This record gives sequence, C-alpha cells and structure tokens, in this order.
Amino acid sequence: MILVTLGTQDKSFKRLLDAIQNEIDNGNIKDRVVVQKGYTNFASDNMELFDLIPMEKFDELIDSCDILITHGGVGSIITGLKHNKKVIAAARLAKYGEHTNDHQLQIIDNFSKEGYILALDDFSKLGELLEKCKTFQPKEYNSNTSKMIKIVSKYIDKTEYRFNYKALFILIALLILIIL
Repeated sequence: MILVTLGTQDKSFKRLLDAIQNEIDNGNIKDRVVVQKGYTNFASDNMELFDLIPMEKFDELIDSCDILITHGGVGSIITGLKHNKKVIAAARLAKYGEHTNDHQLQIIDNFSKEGYILALDDFSKLGELLEKCKTFQPKEYNSNTSKMIKIVSKYIDKTEYRFNYKALFILIALLILIIL
C-alpha cells in the first residue's frame, strides 16, 4: 500500500496527485493508494481520498504502508522515518501557489543527501523513483531529542531565570524541534 500525505497546508498540492494518477494510469502503480489530501481538491476512482485522517487511523495506515509519498514537511518526513518507511518527498513550491516560499526544497535536499529519503524533483520521474524504492535502503533515523534537551537545559541555566524575550523565543523554537 502507498500512503500519500499532503499535510495540512491551506493550499493545494494537486501537482503531486496528478503525477500519482499518471503512474496509476500508466500501470506503474498497482498498489492500493490512500491519500490524506488536506485542502487539495482532487477526484480519483483509483485512490482512497480523505481530507484529514484521524490520528489512530493514520497510525494504522503508516504502519501498514510500504511507501510514504509526502510533501516536504519535516513532521511528515520524520514520521515516515520513525516508522522505518521508504519515503519519497516532493516540495510544495511558491511559483505554483502551493506554499509561501520554497523552504521544502532545502528540507528535502538535506534528508536526501543524508540518505534518509528519495527526493522527487521532477514529477515525470515518479515511476523511476517507485522502481528505485524496490532496492532503496534508507539510512536509519536516529532522533537528536536528547541532544536538544541538553542544549535547552544548558541555555536555561545560563539565562539565570531572568525574563528575556529572545531567550523565550529560542526556547520555544528548540522545544518545537524536540517535538518533531
């Protein structure tokens, strides 16, 4: 089964679903395809489409999928890696109105260069990446949560508990990274 997650961004990512539908139509995808499409308007007789999937159901789907195809959100990519899934990631791009900027390109590039995921840069090459998934062995994901906790703790100790907006902002940003 292939699980497709487009995240919760309030913009469409129809380009990715069009590429997947094209691979189904060409006979390159024969697996069951389940899609969490968020705000993307898309209809298909070949995919099971959901706006949002409740967390319990999402956990079941991620556990049972063979491949996760996702947008370039850090949370979605890490979720796939934590579940030892083969991940294909595609960036939402500003020029198509899919996001406000192109930061997902850097996220995907970094994960791909480290050997964690396969990057879908050219949507016409999705079939090739699906074929590559058959032999792709992603690098094992190791969380850096304990390292981040040490950094936050050390920083808090240095601030001597005085109220500091800059320190508060940095602490919140680091805590968000830990949660991801």
